[in-house]
Amino acid sequence: MIRPRIPVNPLPTGSVVPLITTAPAPAPIDQQHTHTGCTCQHPAPAPVAAPAPASQSSRLTPTGLAVAVAGGAGIVLVVGAVLVSLLLAVAITGASLAICAVVLRSLLNNSHHR
Repeated sequence: MIRPRIPVNPLPTGSVVPLITTAPAPAPIDQQHTHTGCTCQHPAPAPVAAPAPASQSSRLTPTGLAVAVAGGAGIVLVVGAVLVSLLLAVAITGASLAICAVVLRSLLNNSHHR
């Protein structure tokens, strides 16, 4: 069930036959092309124009760069503050549980000694 099933193709016919077919197999493609050259003279192809320079809208201006840096720094600060507050919450919870355990232990020990 976990092993991959590889299509079986014993002969190089150009079409892959899968193990499980749900649709009819496509017809084989005829790959015999005959090309007859013409005897007329064609003009030389037009030279390919150089690509247009990128528009200014896709480049980052100094103001846009400053906004992006400020936004990134703001996101980092907010995520950092959230993570630090979560860490503080866990630390405070652990400390309060430890204090409660010590108080309960001392109360239970005092009741046994009396």
